[in-house]
Amino acid sequence: MVVTFRRAALAAAISIAFATGASAQQQVYTPINPSFGGNPFNSSHLLGIANAQNNFKDPNAPSNSQSDVFARQLQSRLLAALSNNIVNAIFGPNAQDNGTIDFGGQTISWTRELDQVIVTITDDTSGQSTTINVPTDISITG
Repeated sequence: MVVTFRRAALAAAISIAFATGASAQQQVYTPINPSFGGNPFNSSHLLGIANAQNNFKDPNAPSNSQSDVFARQLQSRLLAALSNNIVNAIFGPNAQDNGTIDFGGQTISWTRELDQVIVTITDDTSGQSTTINVPTDISITG
């Protein structure tokens, strides 16, 4: 029992001898999310985690079956060929001053003016239209 008391007293003496004052530093909050001032290199990691947790499937998303992919690629090629024909009609060797093309529920018309070509695309079902002004570089030398 005396040995146990001495060990306890010795442990208390050592802990008192080596006790120092508590020190602390000011804590600073640093956000993780770059949207709130955090490190911008965290954005791809946070986006990856969010996408991994996202179980929502868009009901209007196009399917990726072989036939749907083929149909989208075919439509893209046909529209590219149509736009190429329109560009040739406006700027090609036999350029026309004006014209109209009806295609797939849309009316595409153009008018050549002195310094620009005005292309108007009108959706026949809704009546909404988009106008594109294409400047032309005309050099007149005298």
